[in-house]
Amino acid sequence: MNRFYKVKAILRLCYGSPPSEGLPSLILSENTMNIALWVVQILLAGAFFFAGLIKATKPRESLSGQMPWVEDFSDGQVKIIGILEVLAGIGLVLPAVTGVLPVLTPIAAAALVVTMIGALVVHLRRKEYPGIVVNVVLLVLAAFVAWGRFGPYSF
Repeated sequence: MNRFYKVKAILRLCYGSPPSEGLPSLILSENTMNIALWVVQILLAGAFFFAGLIKATKPRESLSGQMPWVEDFSDGQVKIIGILEVLAGIGLVLPAVTGVLPVLTPIAAAALVVTMIGALVVHLRRKEYPGIVVNVVLLVLAAFVAWGRFGPYSF
């Protein structure tokens, strides 16, 4: 059933008939939030896909100039982090676009929240404060997608 008809049916049950001015603004806000979620999903997907691709394909020694935290991890661990970021980037968009297992989209976002918490811990321990700001922003954006796609704006 179309969301418009669901909202209309709920309003009809509650108020007898849907208010003529309230219904379009309700639909507009739902569409606006869905667009905002898609924009954030695409931005996060791009960021994590390409950052993960770099980590997965370049040797750790060449990454240490841009990402000093890799010194604390083995080659294999950095590559695994990269592969997981690539998969999460794909998972933020592909399941929702294809309609195949769209529940993977909020799961990917939740996994990125956990990843960013781990990144925060690493940057705090190493006193890399500029990295913390980036991690907090990415964590908040991933949490927004997880909340929206698990909750009121799920597929």
